[in-house]
Amino acid sequence: MKCVVWDLDNTLWDGIAVESPTGALPTPRPWVLEAIGTLAERGVLSSVASRTDPAVLEQLRADPTLAERFVAPQAGWQDKSESLRRIADDLGIAVEALLLVDDSPYERAEVAAMLPGVPTLAPEQVPELLAALTAGPVTEDARRRVSRYRAEAVRKEERRRFAGSREEFLHSCRMRLSLGTARDEDLPRVAELATRTHRLNSSGLDLDPGTLRASLADGGTTVLVAELEDRFGDYGMIGTALVERTPGAWTVPLLALSCRIAGRGVSVAFLRWLMDRARDEGAAEFRVVSRPTSANVELRLLFRQAGLRVIGEPGPDRSAPLTLGRPLDGTLPEFPSWLALSGR
Repeated sequence: MKCVVWDLDNTLWDGIAVESPTGALPTPRPWVLEAIGTLAERGVLSSVASRTDPAVLEQLRADPTLAERFVAPQAGWQDKSESLRRIADDLGIAVEALLLVDDSPYERAEVAAMLPGVPTLAPEQVPELLAALTAGPVTEDARRRVSRYRAEAVRKEERRRFAGSREEFLHSCRMRLSLGTARDEDLPRVAELATRTHRLNSSGLDLDPGTLRASLADGGTTVLVAELEDRFGDYGMIGTALVERTPGAWTVPLLALSCRIAGRGVSVAFLRWLMDRARDEGAAEFRVVSRPTSANVELRLLFRQAGLRVIGEPGPDRSAPLTLGRPLDGTLPEFPSWLALSGR
């Protein structure tokens, strides 16, 4: 779960906004605002999906105490499931990463029927959700996630206004990709990237900081990471790769990148940097473990464009992991010209 989507009437507040005698928005329920703050501390976004007059959304955006709490809010007369699709698209995440809180059994049933991968809760069930979320550790990247999605909204608006080409806009963003070896304090975020990413995740390998430390201690595994920033702000750590070295080859059991950087050329740059580093250290072949899913098609296409091909004969299980490889001679993928690279 990456984003909780809140209904408005009788969920965020008591009553129905369009029936307010003063025309002002009803006062939000304090416990809901507290819950939204707790979610943000845990790195979970909040949005809005309400079947109401779209003018209510403009009022919400004009209220500083509410506007800063929500990303990609939706209000209108479309089905609630359609609003959830729009939110997921705006945020660049899978719709299954959303959770709906709505007082209406009808709306919850409509979403369950149209989007069966999206869980739904009645407002009175929210304390159970918060109790489950507060059990694990929280990374600094998670705490800053809400502000980073707000910065992304500014990027999108700047892109909409930009008169030049997409490539010209990317150059104007002044992106810098910092690459290097993970430090011990990075490992919780590395594990988070492994478990939370799907669209740009090669294998879905399940990791935790303890497992990573054990792998690093035996000397056979290296963890490499990528951080990104641009003129709009700091994305934080957005990519990681586990590397196993054997004589003559580098094998990457997991390559994972945040979906927030999709379409910026970062995945190409990270893959090229990994190949360059492998070649510089004397490897003749580069390999990646890839588990095909419906979510990671984009990353698998990148591997194919980079010259990686299946090694051996694939088995009958189409969801089983495959090993892709290519020699490190010949032409490697080109670095995007708008990305500056540095060490970290």
